[in-house]
Amino acid sequence: MSAALSDTATVNAARGARPAFDDIVHHDVVIVGSGVAGLTVALGCAPRSAALLTKAAKLGTGGSSVWAQGGVAAALGEDDSPELHAADTLAAGAGLCDPEVVGLLVREGCDRVRHLIELGALFDRDADGRLVLGREAAHGRHRILHANGDATGAELVRTLAEAVRRAPEVEIFEGAEALDLVVRDKRVVGVVALHGDGRRRLHQARAVVLATGGIGQLYERTTNPAENTGDGLAMAARAGALLVDLEMVQFHPTALAVPANGSQPATQMALITEALRGAGAILVDGTGTRFMVDHHPDAELAPRDVVARAIWRRLQDGDEVFLDARQAVGDDFPHRFPTVFDLCIQRGIDPRQQPIPVSPAAHYHMGGVAVGSRGRSSAAGLWACGEVASSGAHGANRLASNSLLEAMVFGARVAADLRRNLPPRWHGPLGLDTTPPVTEADRRRTAAMGAEIRRLLWEKVGLIRDDVGLLGALARLDQFAAVHPEISGEVANLLTVARLIAAAALHRRESRGSHWRSDYPHQDPAWRRRLFLRLDASDVACFEPAPGESTAQTRVAPPLRALG
Repeated sequence: MSAALSDTATVNAARGARPAFDDIVHHDVVIVGSGVAGLTVALGCAPRSAALLTKAAKLGTGGSSVWAQGGVAAALGEDDSPELHAADTLAAGAGLCDPEVVGLLVREGCDRVRHLIELGALFDRDADGRLVLGREAAHGRHRILHANGDATGAELVRTLAEAVRRAPEVEIFEGAEALDLVVRDKRVVGVVALHGDGRRRLHQARAVVLATGGIGQLYERTTNPAENTGDGLAMAARAGALLVDLEMVQFHPTALAVPANGSQPATQMALITEALRGAGAILVDGTGTRFMVDHHPDAELAPRDVVARAIWRRLQDGDEVFLDARQAVGDDFPHRFPTVFDLCIQRGIDPRQQPIPVSPAAHYHMGGVAVGSRGRSSAAGLWACGEVASSGAHGANRLASNSLLEAMVFGARVAADLRRNLPPRWHGPLGLDTTPPVTEADRRRTAAMGAEIRRLLWEKVGLIRDDVGLLGALARLDQFAAVHPEISGEVANLLTVARLIAAAALHRRESRGSHWRSDYPHQDPAWRRRLFLRLDASDVACFEPAPGESTAQTRVAPPLRALG
C-alpha cells in the first residue's frame, strides 16, 4: 500500500473496502488507449518517457483501429489535392467542421501516410508498384489507400505496434483498464488503472493523453468492439473537461444483418466496408429493386447518414435490404475483399453468388473531448486524440476513411506538443479515497443495466430521434442514476455518456448531418454552431457558449429532477 494513503483509508481497507490504488509509478506521459492514435502518440513522444495503457491482453489486438476495413484517405492522386479533399470533408461535415483544422488534416495527412510507408506499412499497389487509390462515399476523387483489400486498420496497427515495441522510451502495460483520472488543484496528474494481476496502480504523470476510442457499445447494434464503452469520455467529463458535439453519432449504413450466434443479434455487428459501394456494389430491397437512386444524386455513394436513414426506413417498414456485389466484384471477392468475404462465409453467405443482408449500426462518434489543433483539452494536464476527441475535423458527419487519417495526424501533433511543452511534475499529496468491494450481485445488476442502456439508446437516441423519445430516454437514465448512485466501472461510464448524449440530442432542435430529428427535420441556420457542454457537480449537462463567446450558460437537468 502506498505511503500516500491516509490512516483512515488503511482502517477502511481493513473493514472490507480496498485502497483506491496499491502502488505508484511515475512517467512523463501516460497514454490511455492503443489504437492508431495512441500508438502514434507513444511513438512520437521520445525522448519523453511514456506509459501506454491498453485494455487488450496483447498490444495491437484491441480497439476499433484494428477492425477498420475501409482505408485511409489522402490526396496523393495526380488529379487530387488537399484542397479538394478539404472541400469534400467540409461538405460531409454539414457546416460544423473547423476549416482550419480540416486544412491541417488534409495537408499533414499526406506526410503521415508517407511516414507510415517508411515504417514498413504495406499498402496495396498495382503491377507497376504504384499505390492503388479507391473511392468511397462523398469523395470526389479516388484517394482511399487500402492494405490487403479491406484490412487497412490491421496493417496500420501492426506497423505502429511493432515500432512502439522497439521504442526504448515506451513502457507498455497490457491488460490495464483505466478507472479514472486523478485531478489535483484543477489539474490532471495521473490515471488509476486496474491491472491484470488485480492491482490498482496510480500512474502519475506530467501529462495524460486519452486515446480511448469511441462509444459504440452504448448502442444495442454497433460495429465497435467490446472495449468501446466511452471510458475516456466519461473520465474526461468527471475531470471537468469541456465536451462538444456529443449528439453527433454516425451510424454505418452497412453492417452484416445476420445473427452472430444463430439466435440473437450480436452487440458487435460485422462491418461491410464502404469500399464495396465504391467498387460498384448496389443496395436493393427485398424485391431486388435498387432504391438509393431515388434518395440522392450520388445514390450508394451519398453521405453515410443519408444512406443509413434510407436503409433504416425500409427495415422499419418490414422490408429487407441487401448489398449486391455480384456484378461489381463477383468471383474476385476473396482477393479484393478477403475480410468481408470470410465474415460472410462464416455466416453462410457466399457474396459471389448472393446479395449480403445489411443494417445500420452505431459506428463512429464525431463528438468528444473538445480539443484544439494540438490535442489540448480545457483541463490542465489532459490531452486527447482519435475518436475520443473532437477537434472540428469531422463536423456533423465524418467523411469516409478520414478517421485513421485524423488519428495519425493529431496523434503526431499531440506528441509534438508534449515534446516541447510538457508541464512540471505534480509534487502535492496524492492520497485517494478507498473503494467498496464489488460483489457478484453487483456484477449481475450492472450487466442488466448495461443491456437496458444499449437498448434504450438504440431505440430512442438512434438514427431518428424526437422530443418524446429523448425525454423518455433521459427519464429512464436518470432513474438508473438515482437508484444506483454507487455503480462504478464500464457501466457507470456507459450511464454517464448516455445521459450526456441524450441531453445534447434533446438540446439541438434541428436535423444536421448524423443528428436527425423527425420533429425538426430541417437544418436551422441558427444551429450552425458546435454544442459545448460540461458535466457539473450534480452530474447534469451544463451547456456553454463556444470558447470566446459570452452567451449565458444553459443548465439542462435530467427530466425527473426538472419535473420534480
